Amino acid sequence: MRSCCCSGVRDPSAARNGLDPAITGRRAEADPTEGMLFLPGGEFLMGTDDREGFPGDGEGPVRKVTVDPFYIAPCAVSNAEFQAFADATGYVTEAERFGSSFVFHPFVPQAVAEKVTQAVQQTPWWWHVEGACWRAPEGPGTGIDERMDHPVTHVSWNDAMAYCRWSGKRLPTEAEWEYAARGGLVRKRYPWGDLLKPDGEHRCNIWQGKFPDKNNASDGYAGTAPVRSFAPNGYGLYNMSGNVWEWCSDWFSAGFHLNGPRENPQGPPAGQARVLRGGSYLCHQSYCNRYRVAARSRNTPDSSAGNIGFRCATDRKAEGE
Repeated sequence: MRSCCCSGVRDPSAARNGLDPAITGRRAEADPTEGMLFLPGGEFLMGTDDREGFPGDGEGPVRKVTVDPFYIAPCAVSNAEFQAFADATGYVTEAERFGSSFVFHPFVPQAVAEKVTQAVQQTPWWWHVEGACWRAPEGPGTGIDERMDHPVTHVSWNDAMAYCRWSGKRLPTEAEWEYAARGGLVRKRYPWGDLLKPDGEHRCNIWQGKFPDKNNASDGYAGTAPVRSFAPNGYGLYNMSGNVWEWCSDWFSAGFHLNGPRENPQGPPAGQARVLRGGSYLCHQSYCNRYRVAARSRNTPDSSAGNIGFRCATDRKAEGE
């Protein structure tokens, strides 16, 4: 279990890992590659030796990795897309089953805040809010009607896998995610280059100001942004830095990759936490400088928070290709 500026953690006594057995197949009418971007794969330089990195996260060293061709979604899964899944299957997320999730405290409405009794000890800006879930991101009385084009949040790794099973897709491996995030650039800090704000232009949704006390939201967003906000990277992918953390398929290890496979690596065979990539709207250089393409984080598969989402990948081609 782990807490950081970026994500809350679930009480281990409440763990309910595993996929909902009712979610067994994809939508019969859907081509899993529809709307996806095809990436040719190949060799790339993964990781970083940058001093801004976090050695304990296992970001380095830089190493040559090869991934096979695959498809990946240009955007994180939106509220509208997740609602279609929930409506079609009756799926209930783990946050809904647990009855709570973690919310960044300034977003919690006053009426809800008065009932909050628990915060994450190491990161007190995360409040444990009863009733918070993807449908009610800040707790009871809040909703997503005005945020249908924003990324779904409060989804665990298990929830993301259930969506993938229904849609005939999967989560990207961590190597695929980084290959895609780099957009064809080599050893650059961000999906667009080395400068955070080239020509003074905001290129991602992260914390602007002094974390965690002051966010001037000069990038246009205090919380999540629509999934197609800002310019895409060289491969046409949106928000690979900032906005919401994205689940990957791998178990997390800080050292497995040091001597691990270089061809289509998929992480260790077991672990305690799954990989998260990309950072979120709460990341800031002073504390959680993890919106760099090589940065990593992790959380337990049943954990959820108001800044965790996912995007899909697939190997499958449309019928007839």
